[in-house]
Amino acid sequence: MNAKDLIARVKEDNVKFISLQFSDVTGAVKSVDMPVSRLSDALTDGVWFDGSSVEGFARIQESDMRLILDPDTYAVLPWTPADSRRARIFCDIFTPKGDPFEGDPRGTLKRMLAKLDERGWVFNVGPEPEFFLFKGTNGHGVHPVPHDTGSYFDFSADDEAVIVRTALMEALDAMGLEVEVGHHEVALGQHEIDFRFADALKTADNVLTLKYTVKAIAAQHGLTASFMPKPVFGFNGSGMHCHQSLFDKKGGNVFLDA
Repeated sequence: MNAKDLIARVKEDNVKFISLQFSDVTGAVKSVDMPVSRLSDALTDGVWFDGSSVEGFARIQESDMRLILDPDTYAVLPWTPADSRRARIFCDIFTPKGDPFEGDPRGTLKRMLAKLDERGWVFNVGPEPEFFLFKGTNGHGVHPVPHDTGSYFDFSADDEAVIVRTALMEALDAMGLEVEVGHHEVALGQHEIDFRFADALKTADNVLTLKYTVKAIAAQHGLTASFMPKPVFGFNGSGMHCHQSLFDKKGGNVFLDA
């Protein structure tokens, strides 16, 4: 999507604000928000920010960093109200000299994928993210309380777990993730939502999208979502299986030759 198409899409979607997103070295999503009136300038010049205040980025004397927008990652945040509708765009980080910032996780992945591309290879990843949903009144306590008593693949048409997972899958689909399945996991209050595999960069963007979307939709239902690997002692932990494939440009499976 080019800049002209993006601006037209933003107008069509009646978006009022844009969240320019990136992640720190811990995987936490960071955001610089701006009104849509600034979008054209941001697409042309980028947006400057203080990198010294972001975990693992830069020292104070090296604080100036620039966000360069990736228009192809545009997506409306479906839980935001219509009168203040917000969209997000993922960004790459550059230094004042115009070089890609080496501490940018997204930029690091792009550099590695470029090396694979030089060999004529395409790296696809399909993850299976797991998470817990806790009752909102206990989500910040020492002993989080699961929101249900379900187990692996349990179903009830009017069950809270099904209702919340349905809302989650609808939101993720609206943001461009091709959701394949969602189901209850083994532990109480534990769930999994799988989306279709894609190239590693898109998949990484999708994982970040899924994590904050799950938290936002859970909060709307009075719940607290956690992606911690072991939030409750004695319960099955959460993980994220990653199915990986490596193909050449002709569609041949490179792993078959290993």
